[in-house]
Amino acid sequence: MNEQKGVVAVGQIVPNFEMEIFDPQTSGFGKLSLEGLLKEKKWVVLCFYPADYTFICPTELADLEEKYDALKKQGAEVVSVSTDTKFVHLAWKQSEKLLEKIRFPMAADPTGKVSRLFGVYDEGTGLALRGTFVINPDGKLVSSEVHFYNVGRNMNELIRKVSANVHVSNHSDEVCPSGWETGGKTLKPGPQMVGKVYEALKK
Repeated sequence: MNEQKGVVAVGQIVPNFEMEIFDPQTSGFGKLSLEGLLKEKKWVVLCFYPADYTFICPTELADLEEKYDALKKQGAEVVSVSTDTKFVHLAWKQSEKLLEKIRFPMAADPTGKVSRLFGVYDEGTGLALRGTFVINPDGKLVSSEVHFYNVGRNMNELIRKVSANVHVSNHSDEVCPSGWETGGKTLKPGPQMVGKVYEALKK
């Protein structure tokens, strides 16, 4: 496994972290910790983005808001994260129309500590790359995706990945093939399937 020093890798337990947040649902400030979310048996979706008052970022967060209910139905809590402060999050939410309906917590990582933990902190700019991470209720990192600054993400794929991870966590003898979506065919690996995946998919 290719690991960077101090960076959590897929398959590892994520160390606890805490961040200050702006909560759009209360229009107030607070604190959020991974430990607290895991105590509630949540799947945790972290969406890092470069900065408030930029151009791709509000389109991504608006897309994420449209998928928020679907993710919550899977037992997930969504947290957006940038290196801006909670005060900047508040001001941006009030001024950017694309963010009018945002409900998920907007976390502040001004020191870059949490961004470094996930390997998305850009030391040259002090910003976070577009990283999306899924942590299961046991605290294990099960999915990681990182984009550079200039390409936005597709949140439909995030729903698919969370749904697939929830499914296999509840059905440990199954795996999800490429493109799997809720209700789709899964596979049950075993000696009889070696070299016969095509046939298994056609059953």
